[in-house]
Amino acid sequence: MQHNHTTADAPETVRFVRQEFARLENLGVKCTINYPVYKGKRTSMWSLIPQKLMPPTRIMRYCCAVLKEQGGNGRFITTGVRWAESNRRKRDRGVFEAYTRNKENKIVLKGEEQEPSKIFEGCKVAAKRVVNPIVDWTDNQVWSFLQDANVPVNPLYECGFSRVGCIGCPMASKKRYAEFRRWPAYEKLYIQAFDRMLDERRARGKLDGSWMTGGTGQDVFRWWMEEDVLPGQISVDDILED
Repeated sequence: MQHNHTTADAPETVRFVRQEFARLENLGVKCTINYPVYKGKRTSMWSLIPQKLMPPTRIMRYCCAVLKEQGGNGRFITTGVRWAESNRRKRDRGVFEAYTRNKENKIVLKGEEQEPSKIFEGCKVAAKRVVNPIVDWTDNQVWSFLQDANVPVNPLYECGFSRVGCIGCPMASKKRYAEFRRWPAYEKLYIQAFDRMLDERRARGKLDGSWMTGGTGQDVFRWWMEEDVLPGQISVDDILED
């Protein structure tokens, strides 16, 4: 069993994973916590933002690629991805999946009516292969199974969270406000990272005409939280043009 530590996980999640992995190791299950690496060096959300020169957004989700999705090549990966979680997952994910470096060659099998042999062909062995065994389960089916099997769950679900991921994830939209009220230290970490990002953009001459002159990490944080767009502030389109 493996867990990718994103460095932006909730403290409760970090503790839960460590406790569960210790319990499973005692039962003979090999467990590994993977720490993110970027360009051959250990990284974190807070060092990645200045390197990427932009905040993570719903459009540019570089954080997922670096912090969550590395590894797994040549292996079969089992996940809890489900269609009920989002329209995008219902459109793009399947029961079986095979990925290669060329995303155009991705193979996704949605159901039993499709031929699964393509996943196992010799030419695909080097690909990252994914099986999502509960992809068609509803929320109620998931919770019924967990209760019947007496499976330990992240305590944040008992606190009213419907999904648990990185604190401040742009995909969480307005729910981020509640996250930062609960974990204010993470808001400070993002603002500090945005300050370093602005310093790096200034050093590279990429600040003119973007975030307002004299802008700060706090200004970027307000923009990132979609509170407002200040005069002269950069847009997502501007970032992509860089």
